Amino acid sequence: MTTVNIVTQGRRKRRPFGSHGFGTAAPYVIPALVLYGWFLLYPMLDSIRLSFFDWSGFRTDTPVWVGMDNYVRLFTEDAVFPRALLNSVLWVVLSLLLPTVIALLIALGLNREIVGRNVMRAVFYIPAVFASITVAAMWRWIYNPSLGFVNQILQAVGLGEWTQSWLGDPRFALGSIFVANIWQAVGFSMVLFLAGLQTVPEELMEAAKLDGAGAWQRFWAVTVPALRPTTVVVIILTIINSLKVFDLVVGMTGGGPAQSTQVLALWSYSQSFTNHEFGMGGAVATVLLIVTLAIVIPYMAWSLKGEEK
Repeated sequence: MTTVNIVTQGRRKRRPFGSHGFGTAAPYVIPALVLYGWFLLYPMLDSIRLSFFDWSGFRTDTPVWVGMDNYVRLFTEDAVFPRALLNSVLWVVLSLLLPTVIALLIALGLNREIVGRNVMRAVFYIPAVFASITVAAMWRWIYNPSLGFVNQILQAVGLGEWTQSWLGDPRFALGSIFVANIWQAVGFSMVLFLAGLQTVPEELMEAAKLDGAGAWQRFWAVTVPALRPTTVVVIILTIINSLKVFDLVVGMTGGGPAQSTQVLALWSYSQSFTNHEFGMGGAVATVLLIVTLAIVIPYMAWSLKGEEK
């Protein structure tokens, strides 16, 4: 028997993983499903359940069924909720416009053959490795009114009248936090875009050049279509991460001053663990879930429909 026949017979004996049935896959799948259900799915469903109760969170108190009262109070009596909802939506819009675009521009620049590009890639990516609460601590020092880097630089260049209490003024607090978010978020999206740029067919770029297409025309006609799958992933992750922003706000302002930097995730936590109104906290979390699904699902459906065409 020749070596070719032996190899061929060996290949014929192998069967696809799925053909062995669920029994073979179960030992690998079930533990992951149990962990996912216990640590993610169950808390989410329990939070929705609690939104229909009035409960302080203490074991000595019995949850009281109130139906939709928590949601009615949320939209009619809660003075902080509209601000938190507006800030969360604004955070999503700004995240889609600024960090995403900046990350794409950096990826396009570092995709070229330039000296030190690997070092620069690492420099831009490093902030994405830091924990958000660490980033918050760093930027609180940067924004310190007396010793902070921002005000010191403004004074050094003769713009001392521009110095502010960046995190203590409601006019600047949310924007100041968002600048820190840009610094941290750009690196991760940049890496995804760099990976996507590796899939751009070089022959198409060469053909476009031969046809006389300029750099801008090549970008829109070749690069953008090739980056579509990567862009879909970046946008979905950006939306989800923006809606659940928590650590940066907690670490830098705690939702202040005067609730000007409050967001839905933080307000849900505050209602539950600070105000001891777990029903209201569950209602805020449920609204956050609905807003997330209302944005992500239509976008995913639209993007998948576009790929089918």
